[in-house]
Amino acid sequence: MGNEESSMVRDSTHPSVLEARNIEAVAKYIKKHNVKKVVVMVGAGISTSAGIPDFRSPETGLYANLAMLDLEEPEDVFDIGFFRQNPKPFYALAHELYPGRYRPTIAHTFIKLLHDKGLLLKHFTQNIDCLERQAGVPGDKIIEAHGSFATQHCIDCKVPYPDDEMYEIVKSGKVPHCKECGGLVKPDIVFFGEALPESFFLNRSLPEEADLCIVMGTSLSVQPFASLPSMCSDGVPRVLINMDRVGSLGSRPDDVLLLGDIDVGVRKFATAMGWDEELEALWEETNPDPKSREAEDAPPLTRDERLQDEVDRLTEEVERSLGITSAYEKRVRERLGEASSNDGLAHVFPHLARQSR
Repeated sequence: MGNEESSMVRDSTHPSVLEARNIEAVAKYIKKHNVKKVVVMVGAGISTSAGIPDFRSPETGLYANLAMLDLEEPEDVFDIGFFRQNPKPFYALAHELYPGRYRPTIAHTFIKLLHDKGLLLKHFTQNIDCLERQAGVPGDKIIEAHGSFATQHCIDCKVPYPDDEMYEIVKSGKVPHCKECGGLVKPDIVFFGEALPESFFLNRSLPEEADLCIVMGTSLSVQPFASLPSMCSDGVPRVLINMDRVGSLGSRPDDVLLLGDIDVGVRKFATAMGWDEELEALWEETNPDPKSREAEDAPPLTRDERLQDEVDRLTEEVERSLGITSAYEKRVRERLGEASSNDGLAHVFPHLARQSR
């Protein structure tokens, strides 16, 4: 272990390809070597600033949110066997997560900019939210390792279901059924008990062709996705933009770590490339509604007002989609009220808790 640690320290001061282990050196490398094959790998962390909580963060992830709704096993909402018996909990959650509800973040826009510059070889994502697509990244450049809301099929006869009708049904809180056989329709999200998409395995070796690897917003704790960065060839710089160091990133001499807020790290990268103004302009295109921009400039609601809005919306959503009893509604309200008294709102709605700070 001692030799391994000393080797990592020695490598950290002697990069083999980069001039230094910083983002400015990465920018010089991109320009000097005419980089054209960038592979990007992301997780839920790039979507949290859009207001979408991740799945696994203790007390703030989606599983924690589901636990607040008294599901015995929150993960069951993504279990194919449970879905066959009771699809309503999933569709209650789908109503909250369905594409169109959230705006892409600056990180999603950065990936679009890489594509526009002709640098993006492939974008691997663990996310199901389709925000890359909303940002304008073409579908043929995206590998959704855990599936997404982009398409949907009958779980029995596999017949596709129309996108526009799916949107309307999810928005109404209903459960869609196949027009051919009457079976349940499910978005092509990988549930527990299902295999990863074939496209993931067909493209899994692409990192070997990359001349730059960018990893953002992931804990790299779920296989086989977690193994992707290690497949990049030695001598290929790997950039981690993340809250924490993960996996083996940082162990190679040409690894560069931008630890901290992901949107801040992305902006540092864009500035180093001279793309900062272009990136901000491109991101603004994802918010074209003047009314939305006016709303963003309006005085923010107080913490109590945000809490009340979320309590009302959650109660209405759960009542409509899950058919709960009035007693349950009262219990949810009481628990949310207790959370507000001890600054525990983040347990249920982490994006609101961040705004209140």
